[in-house]
Amino acid sequence: MSIQDELARLEELRRQAELGGGADRLEAQHARGKLSARERLDLLLDDGSLVEFDRFVTHRSTDFGLGDQKFLGDGVVTGYGTIHGRLVYVFSQDFTVFGGSLSEAHAEKIVKLQEMALKNGAPLIGLNDSGGARIQEGVVSLGGYADIFLRNTLASGVIPQISVVLGPCAGGAVYSPAITDFVYMVRGTSYMFVTGPDVVKTVTHEDIDMEGLGGADVHASKSGVAHFASDSEPDCLASVRELFRYIPQNNRAIPPVGGNADPHDRQDEVLLEIIPDNPNHPYDMHDVIRHVVDEGDFYEVHAQFAANLIVGFAHLGGHSIGVVANQPAVLAGVLDIDSSDKGARFVRFCDAFNIPLVVFEDVPGFLPGVAQEHGGIIRHGAKLLYAFAEATVPKVTVITRKAYGGAYDVMNSKHIRGDVNLAWPQAEIAVMGPKGAVEILFRKEIAASDDPKAATDERIAEYRAKFANPYIAAARGYVDDVIDPRQTRPRLISALDMLRDKRDRNPTRKHGNIPL
Repeated sequence: MSIQDELARLEELRRQAELGGGADRLEAQHARGKLSARERLDLLLDDGSLVEFDRFVTHRSTDFGLGDQKFLGDGVVTGYGTIHGRLVYVFSQDFTVFGGSLSEAHAEKIVKLQEMALKNGAPLIGLNDSGGARIQEGVVSLGGYADIFLRNTLASGVIPQISVVLGPCAGGAVYSPAITDFVYMVRGTSYMFVTGPDVVKTVTHEDIDMEGLGGADVHASKSGVAHFASDSEPDCLASVRELFRYIPQNNRAIPPVGGNADPHDRQDEVLLEIIPDNPNHPYDMHDVIRHVVDEGDFYEVHAQFAANLIVGFAHLGGHSIGVVANQPAVLAGVLDIDSSDKGARFVRFCDAFNIPLVVFEDVPGFLPGVAQEHGGIIRHGAKLLYAFAEATVPKVTVITRKAYGGAYDVMNSKHIRGDVNLAWPQAEIAVMGPKGAVEILFRKEIAASDDPKAATDERIAEYRAKFANPYIAAARGYVDDVIDPRQTRPRLISALDMLRDKRDRNPTRKHGNIPL
């Protein structure tokens, strides 16, 4: 055959590969409100940047009639491309081919990509849309999942790994996204569960649908499995692209620098008005964050889950930063089981990938209650403490109001290697709040008083003057400075500039034993 004939044959094979399971199945995919595997990659990557691998791979099974059904690519598109001009490796499962089920060949394509991403120090993004293991291949497909899980684990903390769930993800398949750094889902079309509704009903007699069991909002707000929930696939993929404004290529790279249009010395008067005069009144910590960071842009992570703690990314003076902040508008900003897990996971990601941490602290303590104690608040709270103490990236804290009890220690205090710790003038740093402390210390005196309320108020004022202010901590060096709230932005930028070449390390060890 001539070269022209061979090229024509090649072009025809490429066209077949791009059709996946065929035009009819692509149409059915669109009817479900879902994009095709390749359409998703077109939205995720820079225009025309996809370079595909293993386009002509097919399965090797001859059981149950599969030998007569072969599709080029075997249900997954793999390759590399760019996001904002930066190299990323990607795979996109194709539900039109055997429901995106994972076969031996399908798994080998993903494993090959994982190894290339690790070897070349670039992020890996998986677009998941699969019915699970290919039943006809039996244990071989299960082995394929384990091969993927192993490489997810070995790559953890070395390269960023992002999972985008755009369809079903059930059974053993859920554990690959669970190991990765961030999980994105889409409302109405994304589902994750270990066992489906039918099995749940059979075993536990609970009647629930797929959305209620493992939909995007369930995992984004209740289980915490998903970090982001979007209304559509284009919104979801745009959000993934946004993440890459803040995270580096690998654990040895520096995070991307933001623009410098926002003046470093900007001082917003509104920061004087955000904190209520009454220390028991709530306010929204988002307002503080947005008036401090560059251009007011804050990329929040886990926004719907454990909302009493805020985590997310921003730029500050051009520095990529990870923000961890108590949220007084939700549960008064206390730390509980879920918020401790959420914060610890985020802090460890930032530490693994050289992203400085900026903490905005207003915490009255840990949430009391039988459910919290029996649920292991001690163990879970220790995760957040461990994460901050272990982190060696630059760590800067601003105490905006309350810093009480053990929660003061946990939220990146000077005692656990906080580098720069600042406080606003209204900050209260103490073992506990004035009212609670007075009721313990002067219980008998107050009870014997002719006017218990007046006696209590007097002692509270005395306690506040002696203990619940930032100057006692500042006198001991636990707080480096008490600042005008308007100076927060320039002082934080100055601290990050100063800490740019920070050197710190933990004792040599195989790994620590975080209280999981």
